[in-house]
Amino acid sequence: MNKYETVFILTPVLSDDQMKETVEKFKKVLTDNGGNIENEENWGLRKLAYPIENKNTGFYTLIEFEGEPTIVDKLEIAFRRDEKVIRFLTFRLDKYAAEYAVKRRAVRKAKQEERAAQEAAEKEAAPVVVEEAPKAEEAPAVVDETPEAEA
Repeated sequence: MNKYETVFILTPVLSDDQMKETVEKFKKVLTDNGGNIENEENWGLRKLAYPIENKNTGFYTLIEFEGEPTIVDKLEIAFRRDEKVIRFLTFRLDKYAAEYAVKRRAVRKAKQEERAAQEAAEKEAAPVVVEEAPKAEEAPAVVDETPEAEA
């Protein structure tokens, strides 16, 4: 079994739910044909280097998977049939690229854990200030200082 990596760009007019459904559809094509998904990264909405189909942005998604060579043909047919896909690129990873992908995932995971730990530390360090409204007994009395008319 070979290791592959595919990057595809979805049209920017999709909602988040539609984008996630489309990505799940392509993941299902892979798993139904005997593929094993190793990693999935949603790169989000990014600007394109040049306009494609009069669109300047698109949702980028990367999927790393393992499978037989015939699975790539089936996946690319699914990409071509779906009008939501603007561009796609699939290539086989050699042993050096596969090692690099593993290192890149480890670094990314470490950064996410560090960011989560930092956010948790900030939450604990930030004191919560709650101001209470003064009670009716403690409220200062309002004094009417208008001079009374002398008769």
